[in-house]
Amino acid sequence: MTGPTMSRRVLMAGCIGASGLCVARADDSDDPDRMALPQQGDHLVEAGNEPGKDPLKPDDIALQDLTLAWAFDPQKRVARNGSRLNMVLLMRFDAASLSDAEKEYAPDGIVAYSAVCTHQQCWVTDWLKSVQVLQCPCHQSRYDLRQGAKVVGGPAPRPLPALPLALSDGVLRVAGPFTDRVGGAKQGA
Repeated sequence: MTGPTMSRRVLMAGCIGASGLCVARADDSDDPDRMALPQQGDHLVEAGNEPGKDPLKPDDIALQDLTLAWAFDPQKRVARNGSRLNMVLLMRFDAASLSDAEKEYAPDGIVAYSAVCTHQQCWVTDWLKSVQVLQCPCHQSRYDLRQGAKVVGGPAPRPLPALPLALSDGVLRVAGPFTDRVGGAKQGA
């Protein structure tokens, strides 16, 4: 058991996803389709799974269980896993507990955000169930995923960018681009 803040599933997906990045970069890091941020119409695949094998469906996302994913271009059969900035985190909530702004792009209560902390670009992977916030393991920035991933603690300067979702043919699809720039502060800012 990995402890109360990170599920075994999240830890394994992160490890496998990170190892996949090393292989991906060694093989073909300049592929613009793999480096591109999620695009409208992409579906999502769980990080660590063979890219494109199984698009995620609402039933694959357990209530308050963090799932890490990559966008996948179904036409080109390309996972957008060429950059660590493309990692997406998914979390399912009771839709009634989401803010009105979140509900519009959260089919079946599933929200999607960049998994990259807006402070120093660490992957944000710790769901603190007792206080119902997502925490960055590097510098402990905390985000409320029910309220637009707003910062509720720590040094992060802004919320995590949201990724609008839609449900199409029973599969979770990207409905639009991230709502803000992914990653930490701009250099020199």
